[in-house]
Amino acid sequence: MAERRIAIIGSGFSGLCLGMLLARAGRRAFTIFEKSDRLGGTWRDNSYPGAACDVPSFAYCFSFEQKTDWSRKWSPQAEILEYMDACAAKHGLERHIRFNTEIASATFDATAGVWRLRTTAGEEIEADVLVSGVGQLNRPYVPDIAGLDRFRGERFHSARWNHAYDLSGKRVAVVGNAASAIQFIPPVAERVARLFVLQRTPNWMLPRGDRAYTQAEKDRFTRHPWLTKLYRTWIWLMHELRFPIFKQNAFFTRGVERVARQYIETEITDPAMRAALIPDYPVGGKRLLISDDYYAALRRPNVELVTNGIDHVEEDAVVLRDGRRLEVDALVLATGFATTAFLAPMHIEGIGGRTLDDAWQGHARAYLGLTVSGFPNFFMMYGPNTNLGHNSIIFMIECQANYVMDCLRQMDERNLQTIDVRTDRLEEYNVQIQRDLSATAWAATDHSWYKTADGTITNNWSGTTFRYWRATRHADLAAYDVTARQTSARVDRSAAAA
Repeated sequence: MAERRIAIIGSGFSGLCLGMLLARAGRRAFTIFEKSDRLGGTWRDNSYPGAACDVPSFAYCFSFEQKTDWSRKWSPQAEILEYMDACAAKHGLERHIRFNTEIASATFDATAGVWRLRTTAGEEIEADVLVSGVGQLNRPYVPDIAGLDRFRGERFHSARWNHAYDLSGKRVAVVGNAASAIQFIPPVAERVARLFVLQRTPNWMLPRGDRAYTQAEKDRFTRHPWLTKLYRTWIWLMHELRFPIFKQNAFFTRGVERVARQYIETEITDPAMRAALIPDYPVGGKRLLISDDYYAALRRPNVELVTNGIDHVEEDAVVLRDGRRLEVDALVLATGFATTAFLAPMHIEGIGGRTLDDAWQGHARAYLGLTVSGFPNFFMMYGPNTNLGHNSIIFMIECQANYVMDCLRQMDERNLQTIDVRTDRLEEYNVQIQRDLSATAWAATDHSWYKTADGTITNNWSGTTFRYWRATRHADLAAYDVTARQTSARVDRSAAAA
């Protein structure tokens, strides 16, 4: 029997993780399709000044490829990208990656029991198993601001940073003040003549406590793998203990809020600015931010925190709701990502011509965040309801990759052609997830990137990472409808031949 052909879309952490596990298991019939000219996903796209991880370095790498010589407690973007390159090289993934190949659509052929992919260039590819590794943070969100297209200065999104444009001495407006903005605003503020930070909603923020690792520390971690593993476990446990914040536990919430308020009071002396920086939603309701230098940047004489709101944009200025004009040379959109549409703009079509949009009917849902009824042999990594607010997403990605590997193993052992999660199991799972999420701080917050327009929380996992590990450590195929494997001739338009 020919080896099962696997198509993976995306070469970020999800695609690399699954590719590495496939290679380690001796599987060769897989291809990772990457629309760009290099791997890296989010960490390739987000190269803005000051870009760094908000999860400690030792927890932001694969457990089976532990990096021991991180330069800092919080790893910078370039170093993360170097780590991803090294992982791909060590496991020989380069020969499995097809760069500059964007998948436009994927259609399941029920007669043949295979997926038929089409690239944006019109090429057709056949695969037995389809895995989406595009995640949730790959499509920059551009807000609908009146007159935005009329602006004649330099304009770009933080995830598409224009490094060719020199901001030195320029007047710059930043739209947004969340995770990306708080990282690039401090270094940008040092170079520009004037910086306007256009804040819509303040964020709860804690000090990062970043520092460089000493050479002695790096040598010690390299010499003693058990120490590295213990340190990584300690980081995981400390972050896991933050989950009660999102369940609105009064003791934990009050503690974090107290630290956050003290941080503002220590860093910001102006009463009006202090008031503008304190959120009116529960701690954890939106992403809890960390920074050592954002508040200091706001204190600079060339930086102004603007909270009046944008009315419209003109050719050379941002006009506020109170009529004030901010004349600027450049406009940087730190407005996040379109997170709730998931695989868009790809067209995914399952049994009977039913699309993912049809299946989701307004909001995305998937069994364990991985599989959707009516889409056999299709898996999503970092899919619906698998995002975290308290721990490392790499942990979740490893859980998902191991689950896919277990599905593949059982399919081979039982000689199955397809597995398709049962509708009743998916719906039961989604009902429980939404019930659990209704008691969280995310539900108590009006707007966030975790929610759809109708308030459904489609992005976040409802429990601890330990709970997710327990749910995914073994694939229960009793939750799936299965079909026996077929024997048929194959053409070269396959994921294995790509």
